[in-house]
Amino acid sequence: MANWHPRPATALPVILRYAIAVLSVAIALALALIMRRFEGVAVTPFLMAIALTVWYAGRGPGFLTIVLSTLSVDYFFTPPLYQFRFDLSNLPYLVVFTLFGLVFSWFSSTRRRKEQELQQAGKELELKVAERTAELRRSEAFLAEGQRLMHTGTLAFDFATGKNIFWSEEMYRLFGFDPKMGIPSFEESTQRVHSEDRERVLKTREKGVREGAGYEVEFRTLLPDGTIRYIHAVVRPVVNASGDLVEFVASAMDVTERKRTEEALRQTEYYLAEGERLTHTGSYAWNKDSGLVYASAELSRVFGFDPEEPAPPHAAYRQRVHPDDLAMFDELEEKSIREGADLDWVYRIVLPDGTLKYLHVVARPVFNASGEVVGNIGTTHDVTERKRAEEDRERLRQAEADLAYMSRVTTMGELTVSLAHEIKQPMAAAATNANTCLRWLTRDHPDVKEAREAASRIVKDVTRAADIINRIRLLFKKGEAQRELVDVNEVVREMIVLLRNEATRYSIPIRSELVEDLPKVMADRVQLQQVFMNLMLNGIEAMKDMSAGGELTIKSEQAEDCRLLFSVSDTGVGLPAEQPDQIFNAFFTTKAQGIGMGLPISRSIVESHGGRLWATPNSGRGATFQFTLPCEVAVHG
Repeated sequence: MANWHPRPATALPVILRYAIAVLSVAIALALALIMRRFEGVAVTPFLMAIALTVWYAGRGPGFLTIVLSTLSVDYFFTPPLYQFRFDLSNLPYLVVFTLFGLVFSWFSSTRRRKEQELQQAGKELELKVAERTAELRRSEAFLAEGQRLMHTGTLAFDFATGKNIFWSEEMYRLFGFDPKMGIPSFEESTQRVHSEDRERVLKTREKGVREGAGYEVEFRTLLPDGTIRYIHAVVRPVVNASGDLVEFVASAMDVTERKRTEEALRQTEYYLAEGERLTHTGSYAWNKDSGLVYASAELSRVFGFDPEEPAPPHAAYRQRVHPDDLAMFDELEEKSIREGADLDWVYRIVLPDGTLKYLHVVARPVFNASGEVVGNIGTTHDVTERKRAEEDRERLRQAEADLAYMSRVTTMGELTVSLAHEIKQPMAAAATNANTCLRWLTRDHPDVKEAREAASRIVKDVTRAADIINRIRLLFKKGEAQRELVDVNEVVREMIVLLRNEATRYSIPIRSELVEDLPKVMADRVQLQQVFMNLMLNGIEAMKDMSAGGELTIKSEQAEDCRLLFSVSDTGVGLPAEQPDQIFNAFFTTKAQGIGMGLPISRSIVESHGGRLWATPNSGRGATFQFTLPCEVAVHG
């Protein structure tokens, strides 16, 4: 802080100060000579000169003034006049005059010093007031800026009258008033409170004023331009030194953004909770020291707890784990903490009413700042319905497999005569060749070469009969589907051999147009045999009662869309005129003795291999059944 020092008398030039002394004495002498006729007054001007000299010129010139004044008095006013002569009778007078001069000098000097000190103190006080005023203005500016940044205004109102006595700048902005118009009245400010909140705010204020207590209230303001703000007000009473309530002060914070954020958060929480409810998926957070720190409402619902109640402790959830899964539950939980491993497994829980549920848990470890595992966070999905659906699908698959097996057995039963004839031919040929071999060997000179050739024919015939029996055995075999690399052309040829005699019974030739070097397919051989057998027998059945000859054609090719395409065509009665696709419905049949399951089973088998089976009418007579296998499961041999 800067100091202000008034200019002292010694700040004047020395010559000027002493000139003031001489001039003041001269003026005093002139006045004294004029007032000589007034006895006792002549010395007064000299005393005044001494006082003024000391005041304006300082003590040195003041002392000179005393000396000059004493000499002047002695020369002009003490007898003998106009001469300097020491006379004891004049000594007391001169001493008293000198003493008065010294007293006047001291008094003037002291007063001058005090006045200068007072002036200095006044200047310093003014400077301090100015600095304090500037600090207060800066503080007010900082406070106003802080309120603007924090969207918080302040106000005060009188306890007795309820009149607003102070509003900060931010308060005007929050309520949409112009500061130039002055502090709004209580009624004017109340009108800016949203109509739906006004009564509640007034009742809260009235209660606070009546009880002389502080209060808090949240409300909305509706500005003239339609803007709605959310305000959080805190009001506190102010008492005087006597403890009497004199006024209330309040702060009003604009919490509009906070309210919007809270609303968005509530909306997000609702969406999350609703999504969890719809998918039967709960979420949780678990800490190894404090236990379960968070559990969603859906998690409680999945475990059979009341979602409206606080989540129970971790031990309560653990108690509902199926006893057979409890050891694995504890082991994986410990592993997650010990190794920081992820969890992804399915376990069972048993509710108090005996309900069994399957839960799929996916969890990730949570690490602290030091990299240590402190817990995990995860989701628990109720997959009971999925498990039941899988079990139903497995039962359905088994039922379809059993039905397919029964269909094969039934079909093979219907083909007993043809199959017996098919087996009889190589066996009869083998017997003939055996007799021939014996004749060659029992001759007087055995012909070993001819006997060997006959024996070779026997082996060939028996092998052919054995192959037919093996194919029949495979079709009768019941077991799980086993997929392997299959040459589908070879399957076609096998079925032609098995069904050739059946076709011959009705004079139906079988023609094959198979593209060589087709990729092998990863498939179940027996199931593909059943598909070809069903389609070929349907073709034979469609042509057996026709007077004109028919023909069964089996084709294979590689389609342009990287699929293998197979077709079985006949020249029979064709497809039903109305809704031809209904032939693939279960139990639909056009045969007198049919059960209507051959084509549905065939379509199911093809679709399980990723393909498609359909039927189209021929341009002439008959129909063509086609099915594809995707090249994703095709591999070249």
